[in-house]
Amino acid sequence: MFSFPFSDQGFLAPRCVWVNGPVIVGAGPSGLAVAAGLKEQGVPCVLLDRADCIASLWQKYTYDRLKLHLPKQFCQLPNFPFPQHYPEYPNKKQFIDYLESYASHFNINPQFNECVESAKYDEACRLWRVKTVSTSGSTRSSEVEYICQWLVVATGENAERVMPEIEGLQNFGGEVIHACDYKSGENFRGKNVLVVGCGNSGMEVSLDLCNHDAKPSMVVRSSVHVLPREILGKSSFELAMLMLKWLPVWLVDKILLFLTWMILGKIEKYGLKRPSVGPLELKNTQGKTPVLDIGALEKIRSREIKVVPGIKRFSCGMVELVNGEKLEIDSVVLATGYRSNVPCWLREAEFFAKNGFPKAPFPNGWKGNGGLYAAGFTRKRLSGASADATRISQDIAEVWKEDLKQKKRKVPTHRRCISTF
Repeated sequence: MFSFPFSDQGFLAPRCVWVNGPVIVGAGPSGLAVAAGLKEQGVPCVLLDRADCIASLWQKYTYDRLKLHLPKQFCQLPNFPFPQHYPEYPNKKQFIDYLESYASHFNINPQFNECVESAKYDEACRLWRVKTVSTSGSTRSSEVEYICQWLVVATGENAERVMPEIEGLQNFGGEVIHACDYKSGENFRGKNVLVVGCGNSGMEVSLDLCNHDAKPSMVVRSSVHVLPREILGKSSFELAMLMLKWLPVWLVDKILLFLTWMILGKIEKYGLKRPSVGPLELKNTQGKTPVLDIGALEKIRSREIKVVPGIKRFSCGMVELVNGEKLEIDSVVLATGYRSNVPCWLREAEFFAKNGFPKAPFPNGWKGNGGLYAAGFTRKRLSGASADATRISQDIAEVWKEDLKQKKRKVPTHRRCISTF
């Protein structure tokens, strides 16, 4: 296909590029795993990312103390184990180094600083049209339209931060940041910090603040499952996976909660109310991940982390809670989570729901119609992303090889293409 960079009026128009293979959107773990699988099958592709590096969420938007919550064997990508000298729970730097090595090993070279503005299936041509704009900060952003047979959505479950609207927050006057901008508690020493959210991020940020002599208060608005990271010498996740081979989910949930009670005790007396639905069932049905405790609960018991109810409103230097209590605070950290950004750019309504997740639950949410695929939306972390990537690369490779056989029987045509990793 030829490129026409200028329109009839002489203005710069989108450059049109035929991709001899799939376009993968997102160079995080899921996108890298799909690209590696295609590489091994001999299928070319284009991997796009709006950032200037792979796994930008890990590299730029995570706190310094972050470690994998699950043992490394459950987090490795296909056909590339973690180095043997890595600890059971690799830290942030080790995981990023692992991903860099993964990309290098499979010779994956993403095209960075390309933000996908829209992707739409052309029914007449039976092809995808993926429009991007450069995010490199140039004075005139270049636009490209990629045309391809397959589109792999690998932007993940955590593409955009969730910023809640809370009454009076704009009048607070102190520092307000999202957890994705939090790096360390070093800058919060001696300060009263309100952490909004009690998931894994909220718990870890509160713990890190304690370790840097800050005074965190953690908002617990709803119920939450807190599990020990390890039970009987095994990770809670590994133990659950072993039991699920033989027992139903409801029974595994009951066993996990009993063992948790034996280890952690009754957490309700600290202001942490457990949901009525078990942790595994809640994760499968609503996508709510249980908190794996790595020390925050001990700080809650000692009152170094203060658990407080929901927020009513903010005012200058102060927050009023729903129980009428008022706290003087210096800073706010919003550990309010993330969401998918797929509805912002993918012009499609059959496969993806309005929340940006495939409508079909795992393990059936990896393939749609017209060459559309989704990787990393399983709510099962990296193990689910790897399973998706394997299915997707094999499925595309099967069609690719069959098409290649048919093309060899025809007169070859010449067209401009980009098919490098």
